[in-house]
Amino acid sequence: MISRTLSTVAGVVFLGVCGAVSAAPVEAVLDNGMKIVVQRDERAPVAVSQLWYRVGSVDEVNGRTGLSHLLEHMMFKGTPTVPAGEFSRLIAQAGGKDNAFTSRDYTVYFQQLAADKLPLALKLEADRMANLSFKDSDFASELQVVKEERRMRTDDQPAGIMAETLFANAFVANPVRYPIIGWMDDLDHMQPDDLRQWYRHWYGPNNATLVVVGDVDPQAVIAEARRQFGPLKPVALPERRPQLEPEQKGIRRVSVKAVSPLPYLTLAWKVPRLEKVDEQPPYALYMLSAILDGQAASRLPRRLVREQRVATDVSASYDMLGRGGALFSLTGVPAQGKTLAQLEQALRQEIARIARDGVSERELERVRLQLQAGRIYEKDSMFAQAMRIGNLESIGFSWRDDDAIDANLAKVNAKQVQQAARTLVDDRLTVVTLLPQQGAKPRMPAMPQGDQSHVR
Repeated sequence: MISRTLSTVAGVVFLGVCGAVSAAPVEAVLDNGMKIVVQRDERAPVAVSQLWYRVGSVDEVNGRTGLSHLLEHMMFKGTPTVPAGEFSRLIAQAGGKDNAFTSRDYTVYFQQLAADKLPLALKLEADRMANLSFKDSDFASELQVVKEERRMRTDDQPAGIMAETLFANAFVANPVRYPIIGWMDDLDHMQPDDLRQWYRHWYGPNNATLVVVGDVDPQAVIAEARRQFGPLKPVALPERRPQLEPEQKGIRRVSVKAVSPLPYLTLAWKVPRLEKVDEQPPYALYMLSAILDGQAASRLPRRLVREQRVATDVSASYDMLGRGGALFSLTGVPAQGKTLAQLEQALRQEIARIARDGVSERELERVRLQLQAGRIYEKDSMFAQAMRIGNLESIGFSWRDDDAIDANLAKVNAKQVQQAARTLVDDRLTVVTLLPQQGAKPRMPAMPQGDQSHVR
């Protein structure tokens, strides 16, 4: 994903610093199918190591949701040689830090540490890729942790309820409809062997990409990775069958009741993801999203919040990169004295206005500069650089596609944005409204964002 929140001026200032980032990544593929991508960045004697497994909630099935995320938790329960808790203790002892997260498309384990400590991280990751072991009692205790996490992130949160309701109703067959953390009933019935089987099916070198960014010698990193991961056997990956979404024939409307101080509204249209680098429509949808939202001058906050005062908060979102179905969504909170219906009408009018009148070249240029600044700042972060590489590699693209994707975004013209707005028709639309109820305050109040793409 590309940040749209950074200022153009700051981005230009940073251009000089980016020259310190060295050449293109170096890539290698081990005999067992594991890919390694190393990006040298010499500005500080540190390194980021990310191990990306191409498995997430879109690989799960009904009745078995939440496996990827819960397995992420269990990966810290140790191996015969590295007991539970020892992985993070060793990384911390070396002056580093580690963590992990799960998305719909992948599960990622990462460490940030001094560059000369990188072999330790690779050794530990190789060990738990092949030798994970956990007791049934570990499973039982961690399952309770995850269920409490679900209550805090979703069941007790208007934002979580809205996002979960949206995806579960907008999609019928596509597994993107499953929550990353899993349905509570599926968690209630999950067994330790479910996770052991999930681990055996998906956690192998031929389903993983190691990404390292930092002050490192790429060839030395590849050699060390070959030493640590090379002896591991590939796994027989399960078949991924197409789960095509049936055509939607008419608008869908869903209302949910939840304890909340405010009502919320989300309009979401099913739209295409980027499947080939040169496909134009996803780029136009992305630019449309950026024109609607991204900074104070964007259309939605300017027109609906400050001018019409029909909303107190509005946002637009669209992620063109992923393996499951995609939504283009608008979310808002009505202003005092305004109704959800009035806000929906105002949001629809903004889409209709662009579909009818188009956008100006000045707006497009503003968004292009935002994107440019965001990408420049992304290069300031070793972690962000690794994220970009790992994300592209894990969803069917290559890190080599990065520049082409940016170039295609920059080439989107006003006519293409107008056409993108015209594709947002009612037959692809799902409307979710949250009707506020009295009760105890949510533990973590938040504005709905339409998607919870990562769960840690």
